[in-house]
Amino acid sequence: MENLLVENTDLERIVILGAGFGGFTLAKKLIKSDYQVVLIDRNNFHQFQPLFYQVAMAGLEPSSIVFPLRKAFQKCENVIIRVAEIEGVNTETNTVMTDKGTISYDHLVLATGATTNFFGNEDIENNTYGLKSVSEALSIRNNIFSDFEDAMTTQNYDARQSLIDVAIVGGGPTGVELAGALAEMKRYILPKDYKELDAGEVDIYLIQASDRLLPGMSEKASKRSFDFLEKLGVKVLLNTRVTGIKNGRVETQAGETIIADKVIWAAGIKGEIIDGFAEAVVTKRSTLKVDAQLNIKGLKNVYAIGDIAFCESEENPQGFPQVAQVAIQMAHFLHKKFTKGHDKKFEYKDLGSMATIGRNKAVADLPFGKMSGFVAWVLWLFVHLASLIGFKNKLFVLINWMWNYLTYDQSLRLIIKPHNKSKPNKA
Repeated sequence: MENLLVENTDLERIVILGAGFGGFTLAKKLIKSDYQVVLIDRNNFHQFQPLFYQVAMAGLEPSSIVFPLRKAFQKCENVIIRVAEIEGVNTETNTVMTDKGTISYDHLVLATGATTNFFGNEDIENNTYGLKSVSEALSIRNNIFSDFEDAMTTQNYDARQSLIDVAIVGGGPTGVELAGALAEMKRYILPKDYKELDAGEVDIYLIQASDRLLPGMSEKASKRSFDFLEKLGVKVLLNTRVTGIKNGRVETQAGETIIADKVIWAAGIKGEIIDGFAEAVVTKRSTLKVDAQLNIKGLKNVYAIGDIAFCESEENPQGFPQVAQVAIQMAHFLHKKFTKGHDKKFEYKDLGSMATIGRNKAVADLPFGKMSGFVAWVLWLFVHLASLIGFKNKLFVLINWMWNYLTYDQSLRLIIKPHNKSKPNKA
């Protein structure tokens, strides 16, 4: 039974699970195609994940990096939006189960993305913040500024340090960008907003298990990002593996202890697997094995794209990187497969990698060369601004960035706590 109120037509139906970079791009490409497209997501908006850290650091409002799905597709007759929690898939009956009912499909595309990987450690999961959604970014922002407020009236030194110190675990792009943004907040914002608080007491730790930052980028980018962060005052700890986090204490494999109530976990991701797939197609990183045409192995008309897809080849024995460009290129590939019926193999074209560490500080590994500093920073700004959905979002982000650059300030340091009033009972 179909309870999602999707009208049956003579068109073949493509159901897309997830409105991240992959799912959103594929749905946009299939506008005016000879398919009925049903896009299902737990949120009613598309999120621009690369800028989550700026929301967490009060550099941008959440509304600047999200775009309503219904607005994006309001003029599209063949695209249907459903906001629902996906509960499972039955590949024998070609149906998807959600909390709002079930829906049948002719073609199914999984684009559910990834979530934070805590590697099965419950203490770490229960005592850290992830950064894989706008709501998590807001939670980090609220707690950082709430703790600064509490620190203003805390006389005990150790208790105050626990409130104002921040530890970030994971030296990939997310960790590096967070650490840089926090360091700039310490340098430019705290002395103005919290005059009674000694900004020099604030310690920012970036903890990385391997021997260098940005392991997916070049040695040059790694070295430059390390130098940038050290100059900003970040305490970068390499070859340091976190084994546990409890009661505001970060414990390392070497037996060291770092005291910090706020620990942001950016040390790994895993795919968001949906019930209904055999263990044989699920990898250890909770991704789904797909063939060269992005079909989930052993299944017909069921595909996976983006962070959830593991596409192994001789050139990429570890699969493709879990980044936005892979998801977008996979979406373009499936669009051609659906509309033109080609049987080519998916090939990923690496357009390069970038990370920003702060004002005038960034690193970039591009096909035509490697760069760092101001030029890389301007390029990073341009690429991310151009990638945002919606002219208004681009304008607001540009204005915010210009204001922050000119004034060394951010104007969004609000503590907005959710009001937990339940719905009134219906008579």
